[in-house]
Amino acid sequence: MAKEYYGGDDAKHRMEMAKLAPDDFKAWMTLNSIPGQDHGQIPIKVREMIAVAVAHATGCPYCIESHVTKAKTAGVSKAEVAEAVLLSAALCAGAAAAHGGLAMKFYGDE
Repeated sequence: MAKEYYGGDDAKHRMEMAKLAPDDFKAWMTLNSIPGQDHGQIPIKVREMIAVAVAHATGCPYCIESHVTKAKTAGVSKAEVAEAVLLSAALCAGAAAAHGGLAMKFYGDE
């Protein structure tokens, strides 16, 4: 079997998880629906911009595609998507720098 990452038939394999672990899959699907729900204090446009940023932080190409599409439908501009992506990058870099302090701590004194 050839290795292929992010292939066109990946959804079929995710659905296999639904059959093998239906309760857990249903719980995940419930969580997965939260960003697109239009309720609460955060407007759908902002919810989708947050989802775009988080999708980039977690590196999920399926989430990126899904939430960029939903963000566009919710009225998010291409420039706003770009800003959300770059905010995500800045925070990810910040986390690496903050954890760099732990590396120095664990290395100890010379």
